Amino acid sequence: MLDQVLGLFRIIPDYDLDVMRPDQTLNALCARVIAALDPVLDQARPDRVLVHGDTTTALAAALAAFNRGIKVGHVEAGLRTYDLARPWPEEMNRQVVDRLCDHLFAPTAAAAANLASEHVQGHVTVTGNTGIDALFLTLARIDSDPALHLELDARFADLGTARRLILVTGHRRENFGAGFVAICDALAHLARRGDVDIVYPVHLNPNVRGPVMERLGDCPNMHLIAPLDYVPFLYLMRRATLVLTDSGGVQEEAPSLGKPVLVMRDVTERPEAVIAGTVELVGTDPARIVSAVARLLDDPAHYARFAQRLNPYGDGKASGRIVDTLCARSTSTFAA
Repeated sequence: MLDQVLGLFRIIPDYDLDVMRPDQTLNALCARVIAALDPVLDQARPDRVLVHGDTTTALAAALAAFNRGIKVGHVEAGLRTYDLARPWPEEMNRQVVDRLCDHLFAPTAAAAANLASEHVQGHVTVTGNTGIDALFLTLARIDSDPALHLELDARFADLGTARRLILVTGHRRENFGAGFVAICDALAHLARRGDVDIVYPVHLNPNVRGPVMERLGDCPNMHLIAPLDYVPFLYLMRRATLVLTDSGGVQEEAPSLGKPVLVMRDVTERPEAVIAGTVELVGTDPARIVSAVARLLDDPAHYARFAQRLNPYGDGKASGRIVDTLCARSTSTFAA
């Protein structure tokens, strides 16, 4: 799943830690990353290690560098729910990483305010989110390449235009078990409407794939497909009427395209879009999910209020601000 992203942005890694194992525990993953990074840090002797986001690998890399006295910078710092169970373990990962860093790159003013209230020691710069940089770059590539656009049209020709498209993503660990069963029940109910196509690129984790394939495999108008590369995923997001997700990044990307987002979680570390009115938290209760989707599909005025091209997360220049800060050049901060 990583290789396609590296290929898209023409990135060739200098090191491959080779840490992924089927259905491994978080502790096993964390231990493998720290152990695998030690010889890399010996060889590369970096002045600073940058980690991104809220993953276990980000936490492990920050710890590995910190334990060796290497400075750490956190890209996408300051996001908070202040509930260690949701998202789990990502909320803990972020809070710990932010305390290890000398540079904190916050995507929004609200994230920077969280860091200020916690009295973290690192220098804070509001940059916007690098995910929006990637979004704008990729959309420009699709729009400037007619052959690529035709290829994507042909790849998803079976969707047609007669029914509205609901794009679904789901992979959060706190939804494993009963949460995914409930989500599947909601999707099965929605598929029976007859006026929608539901496209769900199913994550490879067996805790996701198992219940999804078992409960949705025979549903009409349900397209359970393999995980998508970034380009076709953005193409589908652009075509979608709305997005159902438990992902963090999608909460930032979809509003940039004017797509309403229903988040299948009870809390979010990205409240800016909720406040802006382009994202709604619906949890995993099937009745709540179905009701929220139905209102967007059946009430044009309600849909229009959600479908605003508002993006409090970035202007496509976050990466440049990060580079400027690290190089101690003058830089402006991002203001939503």
